Amino acid sequence: MAGKLRSEIEQIADAIGQRLLERGESIAVAESSAGGLISAALLGVAGASAYFKGGVVVYNAAGKQRLAGMTPEELESHRPSTAPHTAMLARAIRARLEASWAIAETGAAGPTGNRYGDAAGHAALAVAGPVERTEVINTGESDRRHNMEAFALAALRMLQNAMQDATA
Repeated sequence: MAGKLRSEIEQIADAIGQRLLERGESIAVAESSAGGLISAALLGVAGASAYFKGGVVVYNAAGKQRLAGMTPEELESHRPSTAPHTAMLARAIRARLEASWAIAETGAAGPTGNRYGDAAGHAALAVAGPVERTEVINTGESDRRHNMEAFALAALRMLQNAMQDATA
């Protein structure tokens, strides 16, 4: 990660980590196109071992089934890189790792689109926990590294907002 995006990712991850520590809560992560950047950001916070249950990078149905615990029926009900699919992935990893919160991301980092017809820069994000959220973003960029960082940042922002809403 470089520059402004990395700095903002680190700041938000720090705030999330501190909030999880203060509340005695935990987090699980399932990501694809972000390639582990969401997990890395949350693990970069001192004290992460107290709240980070685990993270997986899942690129296909077999990985989602074996590592995140999605059922074949869930995998068939909505195509990847959509909000409903990513919400199921977030719920599955949360349940599998018995976490307070989970965040999931599926998409197309680039430089080309994915096999489902989504253009590079498309990602579906989801948070599962006391508050649930989904969001679909499109960066309009084909730069793989930029998109990975943009996906991680958007996912962490969404988690931070959901956590704030859970206490409101």
